[in-house]
Amino acid sequence: MSLLRRLFVRQPLTWVAGANEGPTLRRTLGWPALTAIGLGTMLGGIFPTVGAGGITAGPAVIVSFALSGLVCVCVALCYAEFASMVPVAGSAYTYAYATLGEIVAWIIGWDLILEYGVSVAPTASSWSAYAQGLLAQIGIHLPAWAMTAHVVFGQAPSFDLIAAVIVLFVTGIVAIGIRESANVNGAFVFLQVIAMIVFVVVAWRFIHPVNLHPFAPHGWHGVVTGAAQVFFAYIGFDTVTVAAEEAKNPKRDVPIGILISLLVGGLLYCAIAYVTVGVLSPAHYTNGGGAAMSDVIASISSNPWLLAVVGFGGIAGNLTVMLTSLLGQIRIFYVMARDRMLPPAVARIDPRFRTPMQMTMITGCVVAVLAAVYPLGILLEFTNIGTLCAFAIVCAGVLVLRVVRPDAPRPFRVPMAPVLCIGGVVGCIYLMSGLALPTWLRFGIWFALGIVIYAVYGYRHSRLRTATP
Repeated sequence: MSLLRRLFVRQPLTWVAGANEGPTLRRTLGWPALTAIGLGTMLGGIFPTVGAGGITAGPAVIVSFALSGLVCVCVALCYAEFASMVPVAGSAYTYAYATLGEIVAWIIGWDLILEYGVSVAPTASSWSAYAQGLLAQIGIHLPAWAMTAHVVFGQAPSFDLIAAVIVLFVTGIVAIGIRESANVNGAFVFLQVIAMIVFVVVAWRFIHPVNLHPFAPHGWHGVVTGAAQVFFAYIGFDTVTVAAEEAKNPKRDVPIGILISLLVGGLLYCAIAYVTVGVLSPAHYTNGGGAAMSDVIASISSNPWLLAVVGFGGIAGNLTVMLTSLLGQIRIFYVMARDRMLPPAVARIDPRFRTPMQMTMITGCVVAVLAAVYPLGILLEFTNIGTLCAFAIVCAGVLVLRVVRPDAPRPFRVPMAPVLCIGGVVGCIYLMSGLALPTWLRFGIWFALGIVIYAVYGYRHSRLRTATP
């Protein structure tokens, strides 16, 4: 077999872990829990993005959210078809392996680390900022060295202690088990949805039409750039597919969880964006728009209870993002190691908790260090480009599989597949074009590192070459 054919060899759709390969993951999740997992990762993204998007796009940030949402609808339908056909953990990695070949699967699996793993660290930093704000209201202040991440050669270092601690706390929850993680996640999703609804209801009557003009002060370029920024808020609906092997009825529950989480999230985003820019001009946002919802509440009321609702909403939102993102990252590692693309020890299941506990703890510790020493901006730059790349591959994979396996069972089919699949690919690439050059350079370095690791280990140890299904 030629080198090219070996690189693009595809994994059979029916090839999943056998019953004799050790303990398996528990199937305990129905579509409500899967929807909560998707919303848990998505909804917290509104807190940092609505203000930043407003500064970039002006009131047209509403269109930016809608544009990103339309792209995600195309991607979500493709994810739903793949998930119904391949109801196993692994998300876009598994789908690419079954359609586009091993090298593409490795690339997308490597990209998913940016979506799931790296995104936990900046979210922890945001959680820390909300927590420190609430502590300050009751007179508790951390020492300067423990408040923010600032490690620069030749200067006195400071670390985000709370961010590191909360990552380790969330790691412990995920290590205990999927059922316990889903229960905690569901509770916090409920709290942040209540906070968002209260925000919209209270602030709606303070909307000033004058704040909506000019609607697009930076033109269409500002809208597209804003869409590339606020796309971060939509990251998470695909987390539903990562937990496919822990769903009770994955062929039915996974597509339902994906589409409901995206629909609910998109409607909330557009409503919150409209209220935020309608009540307070982006020119008056503080901290680069990172606390725009709090700025809005502070501009219309001094009621401490309202301020507390938004503050706790931010805490709950960031916590659910951390919980579900770390959950997703561990499952990605689990499936890649099961395919021998990573060392088998990565996929080892703890016999008591039935989770990949060892890898969960290692990943949590690494992320805790990142959250403690690196500022938000550096960490956030990696997230969107890796996710958009993953989404584009999923959309392309659906079209490829329609051609090479037209007779494969498809419990869920993408309607108008050529139009929506191509729309998803083009939309993702279009949004990627709005990202800054430094982001592309960092992504290039990350890509090159992944190729080296694949050449050294993954290519040589892949289960497709060392075993027969």
